[in-house]
Amino acid sequence: MNLTRILAIATNGFREVIRDRILYVIGFFILLLVLASRILPPIAVNADEKIFLDLGIGGINLLGAIVAIFVGTGLINKEIEKRTVLILIPKPLTTTEFIIGKHLGLCGVLVALIAIMTVTYFVLMSLLGINYPLQSLLIALAYVLLELALLTAIAMTFGVFTSSVLATLLSFGVFVMGHLSRDLLELGKITGNPSIEKITKTLFLILPDLERLNLKNEAVYNILPNTVELISSVIYALLYIILLLTITITIFSRRQF
Repeated sequence: MNLTRILAIATNGFREVIRDRILYVIGFFILLLVLASRILPPIAVNADEKIFLDLGIGGINLLGAIVAIFVGTGLINKEIEKRTVLILIPKPLTTTEFIIGKHLGLCGVLVALIAIMTVTYFVLMSLLGINYPLQSLLIALAYVLLELALLTAIAMTFGVFTSSVLATLLSFGVFVMGHLSRDLLELGKITGNPSIEKITKTLFLILPDLERLNLKNEAVYNILPNTVELISSVIYALLYIILLLTITITIFSRRQF
Protein backbone atom coordinates (compact mmCIF):
# COMPACT_ATOMS: atom_id res chain seq x y z
CA MET A 1 0.00 0.00 0.00
CA ASN A 2 1.53 3.28 -1.16
CA LEU A 3 0.81 6.38 0.94
CA THR A 4 1.68 8.75 -1.92
CA ARG A 5 -0.94 7.20 -4.20
CA ILE A 6 -3.54 7.27 -1.42
CA LEU A 7 -2.88 10.98 -0.80
CA ALA A 8 -3.09 11.68 -4.55
CA ILE A 9 -6.54 10.03 -4.73
CA ALA A 10 -7.61 11.85 -1.54
CA THR A 11 -6.44 15.24 -2.85
CA ASN A 12 -8.16 14.73 -6.19
CA GLY A 13 -11.35 13.64 -4.43
CA PHE A 14 -11.21 16.66 -2.11
CA ARG A 15 -10.93 19.08 -5.04
CA GLU A 16 -13.71 17.34 -6.94
CA VAL A 17 -16.17 17.51 -4.04
CA ILE A 18 -15.33 21.16 -3.30
CA ARG A 19 -16.05 21.97 -6.96
CA ASP A 20 -19.50 20.42 -6.58
CA ARG A 21 -20.63 23.58 -4.73
CA ILE A 22 -20.55 21.80 -1.41
CA LEU A 23 -19.59 25.05 0.32
CA TYR A 24 -23.09 26.40 -0.32
CA VAL A 25 -23.94 24.36 2.77
CA ILE A 26 -22.01 26.94 4.79
CA GLY A 27 -24.17 29.75 3.45
CA PHE A 28 -27.31 27.85 4.43
CA PHE A 29 -25.89 27.26 7.92
CA ILE A 30 -25.09 30.96 8.40
CA LEU A 31 -28.59 31.90 7.24
CA LEU A 32 -30.07 29.38 9.70
CA LEU A 33 -28.13 30.84 12.63
CA VAL A 34 -28.95 34.44 11.73
CA LEU A 35 -32.65 33.64 11.47
CA ALA A 36 -32.52 31.77 14.79
CA SER A 37 -30.82 34.73 16.49
CA ARG A 38 -33.73 36.92 15.36
CA ILE A 39 -36.61 34.53 16.01
CA LEU A 40 -35.64 32.82 19.28
CA PRO A 41 -35.36 35.75 21.79
CA PRO A 42 -39.01 36.86 21.53
CA ILE A 43 -40.50 33.33 21.67
CA ALA A 44 -38.11 31.57 24.07
CA VAL A 45 -37.57 33.94 26.97
CA ASN A 46 -34.68 32.89 29.25
CA ALA A 47 -34.12 29.74 27.16
CA ASP A 48 -33.04 31.19 23.83
CA GLU A 49 -29.31 30.82 24.55
CA LYS A 50 -29.55 27.07 25.27
CA ILE A 51 -31.80 26.56 22.25
CA PHE A 52 -29.32 28.47 20.07
CA LEU A 53 -26.48 26.29 21.38
CA ASP A 54 -28.48 23.13 20.59
CA LEU A 55 -29.54 24.43 17.19
CA GLY A 56 -26.02 25.36 16.15
CA ILE A 57 -24.30 22.09 17.01
CA GLY A 58 -27.31 20.07 15.82
CA GLY A 59 -27.28 21.94 12.51
CA ILE A 60 -23.58 21.24 12.04
CA ASN A 61 -24.18 17.53 12.66
CA LEU A 62 -27.21 17.26 10.37
CA LEU A 63 -25.72 19.23 7.47
CA GLY A 64 -22.48 17.27 7.76
CA ALA A 65 -24.45 14.00 7.71
CA ILE A 66 -26.33 15.07 4.57
CA VAL A 67 -23.04 15.85 2.81
CA ALA A 68 -21.40 12.61 4.00
CA ILE A 69 -24.31 10.47 2.79
CA PHE A 70 -25.18 12.19 -0.48
CA VAL A 71 -21.57 12.56 -1.60
CA GLY A 72 -20.34 9.28 -0.07
CA THR A 73 -22.89 7.12 -1.87
CA GLY A 74 -21.85 8.59 -5.23
CA LEU A 75 -18.08 8.52 -4.75
CA ILE A 76 -17.56 5.13 -6.38
CA ASN A 77 -20.61 5.09 -8.67
CA LYS A 78 -19.56 8.40 -10.19
CA GLU A 79 -16.16 6.97 -11.12
CA ILE A 80 -17.83 3.91 -12.65
CA GLU A 81 -20.37 5.98 -14.62
CA LYS A 82 -17.64 8.31 -15.96
CA ARG A 83 -15.51 5.20 -16.75
CA THR A 84 -12.52 6.82 -15.02
CA VAL A 85 -12.23 3.71 -12.85
CA LEU A 86 -11.20 1.80 -15.99
CA ILE A 87 -8.20 4.13 -16.29
CA LEU A 88 -7.26 4.15 -12.60
CA ILE A 89 -7.47 0.48 -11.65
CA PRO A 90 -5.18 -0.95 -14.41
CA LYS A 91 -2.46 1.46 -13.24
CA PRO A 92 -0.19 0.59 -10.29
CA LEU A 93 -3.04 1.48 -7.94
CA THR A 94 -4.65 -1.14 -5.74
CA THR A 95 -8.33 -1.27 -4.84
CA THR A 96 -7.39 -0.68 -1.21
CA GLU A 97 -5.51 2.52 -2.07
CA PHE A 98 -8.42 3.73 -4.23
CA ILE A 99 -11.10 3.17 -1.55
CA ILE A 100 -9.02 4.56 1.33
CA GLY A 101 -8.06 7.58 -0.77
CA LYS A 102 -11.70 8.29 -1.64
CA HIS A 103 -12.70 7.99 2.02
CA LEU A 104 -9.92 10.31 3.19
CA GLY A 105 -10.76 12.83 0.46
CA LEU A 106 -14.38 13.16 1.60
CA CYS A 107 -13.31 13.20 5.25
CA GLY A 108 -11.02 16.11 4.36
CA VAL A 109 -13.98 17.98 2.87
CA LEU A 110 -16.01 17.30 6.02
CA VAL A 111 -13.18 18.56 8.24
CA ALA A 112 -13.01 21.82 6.26
CA LEU A 113 -16.81 22.13 6.27
CA ILE A 114 -17.16 21.50 10.01
CA ALA A 115 -14.23 23.81 10.81
CA ILE A 116 -15.75 26.73 8.88
CA MET A 117 -19.22 26.18 10.36
CA THR A 118 -17.73 25.87 13.85
CA VAL A 119 -15.82 29.15 13.57
CA THR A 120 -18.97 30.83 12.26
CA TYR A 121 -20.98 29.33 15.12
CA PHE A 122 -18.56 30.55 17.80
CA VAL A 123 -18.14 34.02 16.26
CA LEU A 124 -21.89 34.56 16.06
CA MET A 125 -22.39 33.41 19.66
CA SER A 126 -19.65 35.80 20.80
CA LEU A 127 -21.28 38.68 18.91
CA LEU A 128 -24.64 37.84 20.51
CA GLY A 129 -23.07 37.69 23.97
CA ILE A 130 -23.99 34.02 24.49
CA ASN A 131 -21.89 32.17 27.07
CA TYR A 132 -20.81 28.75 25.84
CA PRO A 133 -18.53 25.95 27.15
CA LEU A 134 -15.81 26.15 24.49
CA GLN A 135 -13.86 23.01 25.44
CA SER A 136 -16.96 20.79 25.75
CA LEU A 137 -18.34 22.00 22.42
CA LEU A 138 -15.02 21.40 20.66
CA ILE A 139 -14.87 17.83 22.00
CA ALA A 140 -18.47 17.21 20.93
CA LEU A 141 -17.70 18.57 17.45
CA ALA A 142 -14.66 16.28 17.22
CA TYR A 143 -17.02 13.37 17.86
CA VAL A 144 -19.39 14.76 15.22
CA LEU A 145 -16.49 14.50 12.76
CA LEU A 146 -15.86 10.93 13.89
CA GLU A 147 -19.53 10.10 13.31
CA LEU A 148 -19.38 11.68 9.84
CA ALA A 149 -16.29 9.62 8.98
CA LEU A 150 -18.27 6.53 10.00
CA LEU A 151 -21.27 7.67 7.95
CA THR A 152 -19.00 8.17 4.95
CA ALA A 153 -17.78 4.59 5.28
CA ILE A 154 -21.39 3.38 5.54
CA ALA A 155 -22.39 5.38 2.45
CA MET A 156 -19.43 4.04 0.47
CA THR A 157 -20.23 0.45 1.47
CA PHE A 158 -23.80 0.76 0.19
CA GLY A 159 -22.72 2.80 -2.84
CA VAL A 160 -20.28 0.19 -4.07
CA PHE A 161 -22.90 -2.53 -4.70
CA THR A 162 -26.15 -0.67 -5.39
CA SER A 163 -27.47 2.47 -7.07
CA SER A 164 -26.79 5.89 -5.59
CA VAL A 165 -30.49 6.48 -4.83
CA LEU A 166 -30.95 3.20 -2.96
CA ALA A 167 -27.58 3.62 -1.22
CA THR A 168 -28.65 7.09 -0.05
CA LEU A 169 -31.92 5.74 1.38
CA LEU A 170 -30.15 2.86 3.11
CA SER A 171 -27.50 5.18 4.54
CA PHE A 172 -30.10 7.57 5.94
CA GLY A 173 -31.90 4.56 7.38
CA VAL A 174 -28.73 3.44 9.18
CA PHE A 175 -28.13 7.03 10.35
CA VAL A 176 -31.60 7.22 11.93
CA MET A 177 -31.61 3.67 13.28
CA GLY A 178 -28.08 4.06 14.61
CA HIS A 179 -29.30 6.85 16.86
CA LEU A 180 -32.39 4.86 17.89
CA SER A 181 -30.79 1.43 18.34
CA ARG A 182 -30.68 1.70 22.15
CA ASP A 183 -34.34 2.72 22.23
CA LEU A 184 -35.19 -0.23 19.97
CA LEU A 185 -33.38 -2.57 22.35
CA GLU A 186 -35.40 -1.25 25.29
CA LEU A 187 -38.60 -1.44 23.26
CA GLY A 188 -37.93 -5.10 22.53
CA LYS A 189 -37.53 -5.80 26.28
CA ILE A 190 -40.73 -3.92 27.11
CA THR A 191 -42.82 -5.92 24.60
CA GLY A 192 -41.95 -9.18 26.32
CA ASN A 193 -42.16 -10.91 22.95
CA PRO A 194 -39.11 -13.19 22.42
CA SER A 195 -39.25 -12.82 18.61
CA ILE A 196 -39.34 -9.02 18.70
CA GLU A 197 -36.68 -8.95 21.40
CA LYS A 198 -34.43 -11.16 19.25
CA ILE A 199 -34.91 -8.85 16.24
CA THR A 200 -34.12 -5.71 18.24
CA LYS A 201 -31.03 -7.35 19.75
CA THR A 202 -29.82 -8.34 16.29
CA LEU A 203 -30.36 -4.80 14.98
CA PHE A 204 -28.49 -3.39 17.97
CA LEU A 205 -25.53 -5.69 17.32
CA ILE A 206 -25.39 -5.06 13.57
CA LEU A 207 -26.11 -1.33 13.41
CA PRO A 208 -23.46 1.13 14.59
CA ASP A 209 -24.41 2.70 17.92
CA LEU A 210 -24.16 6.33 16.82
CA GLU A 211 -25.40 7.55 20.18
CA ARG A 212 -21.95 6.70 21.54
CA LEU A 213 -20.64 9.57 19.41
CA ASN A 214 -23.51 11.96 20.22
CA LEU A 215 -22.20 14.34 22.89
CA LYS A 216 -24.20 17.39 21.83
CA ASN A 217 -26.53 17.58 24.83
CA GLU A 218 -23.72 16.85 27.29
CA ALA A 219 -21.56 19.54 25.70
CA VAL A 220 -24.27 22.20 25.93
CA TYR A 221 -24.56 21.56 29.68
CA ASN A 222 -20.79 20.97 30.07
CA ILE A 223 -21.19 17.44 31.49
CA LEU A 224 -19.12 15.28 29.15
CA PRO A 225 -18.48 11.56 29.95
CA ASN A 226 -15.24 10.47 31.61
CA THR A 227 -12.01 10.01 29.65
CA VAL A 228 -12.22 6.19 29.55
CA GLU A 229 -15.68 6.32 27.97
CA LEU A 230 -14.56 8.93 25.47
CA ILE A 231 -11.55 6.84 24.41
CA SER A 232 -13.63 3.65 24.13
CA SER A 233 -16.06 5.47 21.83
CA VAL A 234 -13.18 6.57 19.57
CA ILE A 235 -11.86 2.99 19.37
CA TYR A 236 -15.38 1.71 18.65
CA ALA A 237 -15.86 4.16 15.76
CA LEU A 238 -12.41 3.49 14.26
CA LEU A 239 -12.89 -0.28 14.35
CA TYR A 240 -16.29 0.11 12.69
CA ILE A 241 -14.78 2.32 9.96
CA ILE A 242 -12.00 -0.21 9.31
CA LEU A 243 -14.55 -3.04 9.12
CA LEU A 244 -16.78 -1.12 6.68
CA LEU A 245 -13.87 -0.07 4.45
CA THR A 246 -12.66 -3.68 4.40
CA ILE A 247 -16.13 -4.80 3.25
CA THR A 248 -16.17 -2.02 0.63
CA ILE A 249 -12.73 -3.00 -0.69
CA THR A 250 -13.74 -6.69 -0.87
CA ILE A 251 -16.97 -5.98 -2.78
CA PHE A 252 -15.34 -3.44 -5.11
CA SER A 253 -12.44 -5.74 -5.97
CA ARG A 254 -14.91 -8.39 -7.17
CA ARG A 255 -16.94 -6.09 -9.39
CA GLN A 256 -16.73 -6.45 -13.15
CA PHE A 257 -16.35 -3.21 -15.10
